[in-house]
Amino acid sequence: MTIDEIIDLVGGLDGVLTLRPGPGDGSPEISWGDTFFYYAPDGVTPTRTQPFATVVTKDYPDDTASRLDRPDAFRVNVLAGKEAFVRWTGHAPRDPAPAGVDPATADTVLAHPVYGAAGWLAVVDPGPRTAGSVRELLRAAHDLARSRYERHAESRER
Repeated sequence: MTIDEIIDLVGGLDGVLTLRPGPGDGSPEISWGDTFFYYAPDGVTPTRTQPFATVVTKDYPDDTASRLDRPDAFRVNVLAGKEAFVRWTGHAPRDPAPAGVDPATADTVLAHPVYGAAGWLAVVDPGPRTAGSVRELLRAAHDLARSRYERHAESRER
């Protein structure tokens, strides 16, 4: 899968706001080139919620384990939730990853090296083995984000 394929897939889902930070938009330079997906049917960037998925193209200061400093490397990150996280990793989000798991392994669904404890999954350079799984995870994360949005909207109406 390419970054553009991921952006097209997620951007085509209902209510998705896709942010692609770049020069001149007020975003931090470290985020330039990355992509952030929010469920925001009103088109306004949410201030109190995280994206439900991201695509990062480089290492961040506190997130270097995936070694994204290699040419053309990227990682798709998905807020999967506890159930999907356990199904994919075999352990609860707050439990440590098994020894010997390399967060830089390509085309493999793994616990996010920094945000795994919060139920995030990650795939470095998704390819033939994980393309279908990545699509499934992204759609499921979108559904979870939409459900959270709708629950919060209902509670605000009361």
